[in-house]
Amino acid sequence: MDTGASLLAADPATDAELARRGAEFVAQAWRRGWQPADVVRIVRRDLDDTHVRLATALIRAQAPDDRPRGPRWTAQLAQLEEPGDDTPRPDRFTHATAVLELYRLLLRLPALEPLEEPRREHNGESKSDARTLGRIRALLAKAEATGFPEEAEALTAKAQELMARHSVDEALLDARAPAKDTPGACRIGVEPPYEQAKAVLLDAVATANHCRAVWNEPFAFSTVVGFEGDLAAVELLYTSLLVQAQSAMAKAEAAQRAGGRKRTKTFRQSFLAAYAHRLGDRLRAAAEAPVTDDLLPVLASREVAVTDRMERMFPRTTTTRLRGVSDEAGWTEGARAADRAQVGNRPRLSRRPE
Repeated sequence: MDTGASLLAADPATDAELARRGAEFVAQAWRRGWQPADVVRIVRRDLDDTHVRLATALIRAQAPDDRPRGPRWTAQLAQLEEPGDDTPRPDRFTHATAVLELYRLLLRLPALEPLEEPRREHNGESKSDARTLGRIRALLAKAEATGFPEEAEALTAKAQELMARHSVDEALLDARAPAKDTPGACRIGVEPPYEQAKAVLLDAVATANHCRAVWNEPFAFSTVVGFEGDLAAVELLYTSLLVQAQSAMAKAEAAQRAGGRKRTKTFRQSFLAAYAHRLGDRLRAAAEAPVTDDLLPVLASREVAVTDRMERMFPRTTTTRLRGVSDEAGWTEGARAADRAQVGNRPRLSRRPE
C-alpha cells in the first residue's frame, strides 16, 4: 500500500488513470447489485469520512455515464453529501493512500441480490400517491419534533392509519384496473449499535405494511420486499419509530441516572429489544383490521406475489436469536415506550364505489 501510494504521489500524470479506474470499480459494484446508498454505508462503516467523500465524488462522477435507473436510485444520488469547500486537501501521499484503501474495499464487495425496480404501467394515481406520502412525511416530522408525548402519539397513529389506507388503496386500484406492477425491493440500513433489536423492529414494521424483510448482518442492512407504496411506508415508519425510541431511551436513562444508576449497554440493548417486541405486537394488531369479502382475494394475491419474490431473491434464509437481553429495568422501560408509540386503529376497509 505504501509503495503504491508513493508511486502515485510522485507522478501527477497518473491522476487521470486513477480516476478512470475508480469509475470502473463503481460501475462494477453496480453490476454486483450494490446501490449508491449501500456503498456509502459500507464505506462509512469500514473506513472514515475522508473515504466517504472520495466514494461520493466517484459515484457522482460515474453517474453521467451510467444507464438510466429508477426513481429510488435517483433519490439516493440526490442525497449524496456535497463536498465542502472548507475541507482541507491532504498531501498527495495521504490522498493516494486513501484512494487505494477505498479501491481495495470496492474490489472486495461481493455480489448482492439485484433489486429491480417495478415499472408502473398506469399513471393515474401517481400524483395522489405523492400527496399521500407527503402528508405522511409531514405527520412524522411533526411527531419527531414535538416535545409533547401525547401529541407525538396522535400524529404517529394518524400517519400509520394513512399508510394502511394508502396500501389498501393500491390494492383497490389493482382490483379495478389490473396493472403489471410487481413487488419491488429496497435496502434499509440496520447499523450498530444494537442492530439485532433494530432488525426486529424493521421486520415488524415491514410485516405490518404487507412487506417481508431479510436481514443481512455482515453488511448492516435489511432487504425489504413489497409493492412500492408499501416500501415507502416502511421506510418512513421505521425511521420515525427509531427516532422516537432513541428519544424515549434517553429520557429513561436520565431517570436511571437520577436514581443513582449509571448508563449501561445492557440497559439500552434490553430497552430496544422490548421496544421492538412490544411494537411488533401492536403493529400486528393494527394491521388486522377487518376487510370486506370482495377485497380479500386482491390482498391475498399481493401477499402471494410478495412472498414469491422474497423466496426467489432469498431461497435460503436462517433465523437468529436475539442476544444480550438481561436488564429488567431496560426491558420494562422499553415496553412502556412502545406502549406510548401507539399506532391507532384502522377503519373498516371496503371496495371503492364504481
